[in-house]
Amino acid sequence: MKTWTAKKIRLLKGQSKIVCLTAYDYTMARLVDESGVQLVLVGDSLATTMLGYDTTLPVTIDEMLHHTAAVVRGTEEALVVADLPFMSYQVSEEQALTTAGRFIKEAGADAVKIEGGAFRAPVVRRLVQNGIPVLGHIGLMPQSVKEVGGYRVQGRDDSQAEALCCDAEALADAGVFALVLECVPASLGSRLTEAVDVPTIGIGAGPGCDGQILVTHDLLGLTLTRTPKFVKPYAQLGETIRSALGAYAREVLDGSFPDGERSY
Repeated sequence: MKTWTAKKIRLLKGQSKIVCLTAYDYTMARLVDESGVQLVLVGDSLATTMLGYDTTLPVTIDEMLHHTAAVVRGTEEALVVADLPFMSYQVSEEQALTTAGRFIKEAGADAVKIEGGAFRAPVVRRLVQNGIPVLGHIGLMPQSVKEVGGYRVQGRDDSQAEALCCDAEALADAGVFALVLECVPASLGSRLTEAVDVPTIGIGAGPGCDGQILVTHDLLGLTLTRTPKFVKPYAQLGETIRSALGAYAREVLDGSFPDGERSY
């Protein structure tokens, strides 16, 4: 049994901050797991970081299953949560249960994540009743980017803030073990955290959340496009990699690699 389970993550509410990161392959999963992260998300953000899509919408169930299984193989301690991709759970509760079941049974995920507020509560309840832990997700929901008109901060006005409070409470009542809050004002992040008895995981939601998550590629400086305001780069590995690759190419071209030391 892994060190971190959905139940143990939930019990961290009010006791300790929760550290979460994304991973999409075996190597990164091992490195993230060894760093002491408690929750690893196989986000549908792999659509943009790994597969080159403009949004998360095109990624398929099979692609997500493939990457989730790789992350599971590289993770020994952290809870592995799989994002259910766009239109793999929205049609009906039965569709959601079937899709979520595949990620648990075929890929070995420990839990799944779905986007949506109070209207998604019946789906959450159905999954939990069938033994599938669920991580909720409200605020900016990338799978709804076409409806909201882009990647915008949510909950700035009073009506939006009240609606998000209702969403958070409904999802907590339905049985989510934790709740991702994406791109909401810091004051609202703190308010939502106080309003529910499950941990909140912030991404651009301020320091008042119970935990934080970032896309690992962003914090390592591996993202090829502009990163959001809430990202703090802890390294610039993109530049390091470019430099190393360029040095290799030059040495092959000038004949200095391989040298005698690296030849049999």
